[in-house]
Amino acid sequence: MPTVQLIRPKRHGDSRGWFTETYNRATFAAAGIDTTFIQDNHSWSAAPFTLRGLHFQTPPDAQAKLVRCVRGRIWDVAVDVRRGSPTWGKSVGAELSAENGDQMFVPAGFAHGFLTLEPDCEVIYKCSALYAPASDGGIQWDDPDIGVAWPLPSGTMPELSAKDMVLPPLATFDSPFAYDGDPLAPLT
Repeated sequence: MPTVQLIRPKRHGDSRGWFTETYNRATFAAAGIDTTFIQDNHSWSAAPFTLRGLHFQTPPDAQAKLVRCVRGRIWDVAVDVRRGSPTWGKSVGAELSAENGDQMFVPAGFAHGFLTLEPDCEVIYKCSALYAPASDGGIQWDDPDIGVAWPLPSGTMPELSAKDMVLPPLATFDSPFAYDGDPLAPLT
């Protein structure tokens, strides 16, 4: 199973603009991401510093995600929640934007979230399992044991959903995700 990866699709440009291939199953499989995606989601956030996360779905409905920002800029984060992992509770993050075209692959076993960095952000992500409310879960976005370095201006509280305001800390999460031998590594 691959770990979190930053993917930089090549853009082919000319005087008209550019073209990019955002997903090709054979290309992704050759890079170690042999995931079948079965649902696409699209979110829009009006206000800057809207935070969505940190979310996951538990087995048997665990989801891998391929995330990209198609309007604006976000700080995208993945947190290792795999039981027994040497990188348990560690996170990685990267700026995804319409301008840079970067994507983040987040496998099952990682909590995922993002913070919008400007108004009117749109995020599209592919999922490897359908949404299953009974398997929906998450952890506290500002859990001090995780210490995600959200790029919030000093003194700014993010815009949160009612659900995200009450997510539990990682210490109380009895993870059903098993460590697969690939520790979380810095994004390159």
